[in-house]
Amino acid sequence: MASALSGIVLPKEFAYPAAAAVSTFYLLVWQSIRVGAARKRAGIDYPQVYAEQAQVAAKKEAYVFNCTQRAHQNTLEVVPIVIGSTLIAGLTYPIAAASLCGSWLLSRIVYSIGYSTGDPKKRNIGGAAVIGSLSMIGLIGTSTAAVVSLIRAL
Repeated sequence: MASALSGIVLPKEFAYPAAAAVSTFYLLVWQSIRVGAARKRAGIDYPQVYAEQAQVAAKKEAYVFNCTQRAHQNTLEVVPIVIGSTLIAGLTYPIAAASLCGSWLLSRIVYSIGYSTGDPKKRNIGGAAVIGSLSMIGLIGTSTAAVVSLIRAL
């Protein structure tokens, strides 16, 4: 049963992509907490975004902070695409949209944990970076298909 919201009819399964999109908020909060903890351990004062080369050379924790911060920044760079495409794709393909967003989110957790070890190569443990990229590409394709379907229905 679809619900009407100001003339917009959503499939009942739209709850899944909506929940998947909301889960990204928790990912960002978790990453923010990790960045704050790494900042404190490294002794990097605000508003400095990254540790300087001299700080990195003097303290390993400064490099770990940079890696942790970079994982978070990279997520911030792509999360608008993920949320937007999840919600648009969810209008026509709610299960696929939620599944792709979920796989992106899980891969992003592994990516963040690996990157924040201080070894950037570990950001792709288990293929996490590749799985995340493929999930995002799937979301872009699925959202494009949803828009084409909506336009054709006009």
